[in-house]
Amino acid sequence: MDPEPYLAAVDLSTDRPVDFLDARDLPPPKPLEETMTRVADLEEPTVFVQLNDRVPQFLFPKLDERGIEYRTAEVEAGVVTAIWRPSAE
Repeated sequence: MDPEPYLAAVDLSTDRPVDFLDARDLPPPKPLEETMTRVADLEEPTVFVQLNDRVPQFLFPKLDERGIEYRTAEVEAGVVTAIWRPSAE
């Protein structure tokens, strides 16, 4: 699946490496578990993109606690959330 339209939906540059998870068919809590596992190993400048069938409301507080940035947008295919580590500038 091409992640570029999803990055555009959340207004992020498409010139970054992308790790993508289509979580629409995963039963709870698998999307949250898989996302947190991948985010733990996420290196800047990679952006992790999760496509889900609903807003991942339980994910946001966990990302906030860790200082990880994200944007979410509704798209035709579901809800896309882009997650990345802040740059160490």
